[in-house]
Amino acid sequence: MARALDHLSLFFCTLLFILLAFLCCFETCHSFKPKYFNLSRAGTHWASAGATWYGSPEGAGSDGGSCGYGNAVSQPPFSSMITGIGPSLYKSGKECGACYQVKCTKRMHPSCSGRPVRVVITDFCPGGPCASQSAHFDLSGTAFGAMAIPGQEEKLRNAGVLEIRYARVACDYSGKTIAFHVDLGANPNSFSVLVEFEEGDGDLAGVALKETLKGSGKWRAMQQSWGAVWKLDAGYELKPPFSIQLTSQYSGQTLVAKNVIPDGWKPGSTYRSLVNYL
Repeated sequence: MARALDHLSLFFCTLLFILLAFLCCFETCHSFKPKYFNLSRAGTHWASAGATWYGSPEGAGSDGGSCGYGNAVSQPPFSSMITGIGPSLYKSGKECGACYQVKCTKRMHPSCSGRPVRVVITDFCPGGPCASQSAHFDLSGTAFGAMAIPGQEEKLRNAGVLEIRYARVACDYSGKTIAFHVDLGANPNSFSVLVEFEEGDGDLAGVALKETLKGSGKWRAMQQSWGAVWKLDAGYELKPPFSIQLTSQYSGQTLVAKNVIPDGWKPGSTYRSLVNYL
């Protein structure tokens, strides 16, 4: 009888060991970071920041800001819902085009609605509270007022430096495709382009160009010139049309806009692709 109990005890101990080993393996095998982390499917993680506003009370901050979007910031799909950002989130312009939700509650100011609004990084705020706080949003007057209870926008804009909550979110440009605005200084030997309206992650880690007519031509990495402008100093005359490859900063996803820059391209012109991340 005692021997039977010993065998039974050994059997259950072995079974328990196997079960624990399986669970550990399952946890290890299933806790990997996916190659492409889809920001649009990620949970919203809120953190604290400071906020101010600049420009006119119902305006778009400045005319374009340091990311290079120009007067597009006041037009759809930006529609003045933009922000300058402190150094911790600007990352030397790599975060141009990234989207955030911002909100404030009545605990922070009586005129706060508590409703989150989405803004796009289009500018850099280098000094004052933007530099001293761990995270700071210098919002357009329009975006700052959008956090208020309807009819109390002016009261909220009189708050000074406001405590807010912010969260990184996917960009949504209502079905727009990515656009490429050729820089006014671009020429056949040195090509530079502003990249606009990247849905999903919104920001870029890398951009590359290929001369499509060369057939087996290689992708040539472009360098970030400033803000959302990327540049390739080829050292020879580039032959269009050009395909452009984009790599997302947040998820690492790549996207190719084939033949998006046509033969006969002109500086200052905008060329719309057929692709986007969402």
